[in-house]
Amino acid sequence: MGIKNFMGKRETTANAPQKFQVKDFMTRKLITFSPNQGITEVMETLLKQRITGGPVVNDKKQLVGIISDTDLMHVIGESRYHNMPVGNRLVSDYMSLQPATIDEDADIFDAAARFLKTGHRRFPVTSEGKLIGQISRMDVIIAATQLKGDQWR
Repeated sequence: MGIKNFMGKRETTANAPQKFQVKDFMTRKLITFSPNQGITEVMETLLKQRITGGPVVNDKKQLVGIISDTDLMHVIGESRYHNMPVGNRLVSDYMSLQPATIDEDADIFDAAARFLKTGHRRFPVTSEGKLIGQISRMDVIIAATQLKGDQWR
């Protein structure tokens, strides 16, 4: 009979593996936009902050949409086509409605799977309809670097 395993018996740990959840790695301080905000102001903010988009919230801090660089490309394209300046447009005219969100208690593996499935770069995190943060692909990568061997289950 040959050797089946060179590693020997694994030691059991008294501590259960820590669950890495979205709420532990999400960004809480967000740059948000209003539906009534002008598109030019949004463009300037995105450039200044070096970001590609952000959540759109109403007066009650409820998530109502997302405005992204892709949405702004539509604005720019339409402005040229209609020979109209960009400046008089509102976020509500171009934002993506009903954005996909992720639960704050979801684990990092679920978040990674959702990023792969959808191709999104970020997900807003909501609790009881209110925006509480945002998780990005980079946040998931940061979490993965902190995982230990027994947590990859």
